[in-house]
Amino acid sequence: MARSVLEKTTFSAGELAPKLWGRGDIAAYRNGAAKLRNVFVQPSGGVCRRPGVRLIDEVAGPVRLVPFEYNVDQPFLVVFWHLRATVYAGDKVVQELTTPFEGKHLGQISWTQSADTLLVVHPDVVPVRIVPKQGEDWLVTSWVWGETTVKRQQPYYKFAEPYVSVKPSGVSGTVTLIASEDVFVAGHVGLQWRVQGIEGEITAVADGKHASLALRENLPDASETQDFAEPAFSAVRGWPRSVTFHQDRMVIGGSRDLPNRLWMSHSGALFNFELGEGLDDEAIEFALLADQVSAIAAVFSGRDLQVFTSGAEWMVSGTPLTPQNIQVTRQTRIGSAVDRNVPPVNIDGATVFAARNGTEMREFLFTDLEQAYGAADLALLSSHLINAPVDQAYDASGRLLHVVMSDGTIGTLTLYRSEGVTAWSGQEIDGAFRNVAVSGGDVYVAIERAGRFFLGRFDEEAGFDLTLTAQADDAISQWGQFGLLDGMEVGVWAGNQLYRDVLIEGGSLQLATPETQVMAGLPFSHEIMALPPVGGDGSRPYGGSSLRLICATFRLHDSAGMAVDVGRGMRRVPLRKPASGRVLDQANGLFRGEVTVRAMGWKRGGQDGLWRIAGDLPRPFLLLGVSSEVGVND
Repeated sequence: MARSVLEKTTFSAGELAPKLWGRGDIAAYRNGAAKLRNVFVQPSGGVCRRPGVRLIDEVAGPVRLVPFEYNVDQPFLVVFWHLRATVYAGDKVVQELTTPFEGKHLGQISWTQSADTLLVVHPDVVPVRIVPKQGEDWLVTSWVWGETTVKRQQPYYKFAEPYVSVKPSGVSGTVTLIASEDVFVAGHVGLQWRVQGIEGEITAVADGKHASLALRENLPDASETQDFAEPAFSAVRGWPRSVTFHQDRMVIGGSRDLPNRLWMSHSGALFNFELGEGLDDEAIEFALLADQVSAIAAVFSGRDLQVFTSGAEWMVSGTPLTPQNIQVTRQTRIGSAVDRNVPPVNIDGATVFAARNGTEMREFLFTDLEQAYGAADLALLSSHLINAPVDQAYDASGRLLHVVMSDGTIGTLTLYRSEGVTAWSGQEIDGAFRNVAVSGGDVYVAIERAGRFFLGRFDEEAGFDLTLTAQADDAISQWGQFGLLDGMEVGVWAGNQLYRDVLIEGGSLQLATPETQVMAGLPFSHEIMALPPVGGDGSRPYGGSSLRLICATFRLHDSAGMAVDVGRGMRRVPLRKPASGRVLDQANGLFRGEVTVRAMGWKRGGQDGLWRIAGDLPRPFLLLGVSSEVGVND
């Protein structure tokens, strides 16, 4: 019997898709795993049990989480729900707001921030502006365009065919417009129109060809003209789809009825979209014209202005951007979904976005060699974890990108390009993750369970999901501070002991032993499973030879316990010396060191790894590496 040692010193390739389990010839196979669930891959290569979710509040229904950080000392989280928004500072509610966004709109809202102003848009809802007020109620107002005595500085567009004309009945006061074809609808009443460059308000609509216009100044003449336009954004034509700021301009990307059009404001005048004479600081407007539909899904300010559409990705360049030197170039043809907003995020100079097909996460990155952008698939090796993303947020402190999927899971990507770390893992919950946001360094999640909706945040001190804690001066058995978990069967951690399947009734739980501190919530299990072993040449699983795991040595760091299956079922591994019971390499009560587990039994081929780790202990666990000694018989 020949012996060999299989070393795994890093998990920097993450969880590999099952279709790659026979690809022992690729480098990622040596650094990957068959399953990484409810764990995070650390930038250093180890794998740790993910934090639990600290329960903050129960919310009335589906929500959308929007970070709002205008004050370094006090970041906020704005939680949008049906026609309302709740502002949180940390775990506390500081404001309740009224908004125009219904529950059905939340998946498609887009937002951007400038200083202390948050702008929120949706193609079917009037855009809003949210401004905090110290010690007062926050302001939620509709956008107000810049205005002079005779002009409103909003975008205008002629929605009728180019040949359609209107004829005014006079040149001053209130005139009647007679159109050559039907162009007027009742919703136009109250809107500002332009005829021959002169503005007026539509005061009445008789039918599709006749309307009354109250002029703000005299027309040059009363001749028939094709020069007329209406507001680009209105209840009739729809509202902005996406928004950002770039080079001191507000950029609007698309609307309901103009899905492929871009508008850029005057430089330094964010609500002035008057085109003027094409001077350097004046507004810019154009359509993305291509050989396929290019409905704009998102606009993003990066190295250049980046535009993500349903069929391609575009670069809008110019230093600075002016009406004269602007350049628009299509870069890649991936496409993004337009029926939901998965906000692009910047990671080390690259923009990560969800592809339209719902199975890829792309990295839009400029390369000096090509002098163009590429869009590599970050999930190529872990495509099974990507299932129609609906939201994403980047936690820079842990270098973790959290992507919420439509099936209620989270795919977490550890991305450290300079160290060659691109590692996915999957997060699951007893329920479903629905949204994610990062504000002030904290990762917030919206969770749905049994028709109820909750707001929480990842917390290293929380060992469960939807965690609540309580403490008392004296040891007691009856605890009554768990109303948000009422009716649930939970796990309870008290006195260094895990109690399972404890029912919360009337907001209370009962312990068999009095304690001074308890933690309760939904238990979750972490799982780490090895890939099927491959032979020395890495081509296939030991060429059909019989294989025996002799022993496996696990390198742990700051871990409270471990349960492992090496072929004889899952069993807990003692982390103490049998004679003294003393914790080896004790550090804050946690284990640091190596644990060797011996195994028995032969096997031939198959898709099972040599070992599997799993456990629901609500305590830290960190696996640094594994050394497997195997015997092989031909």
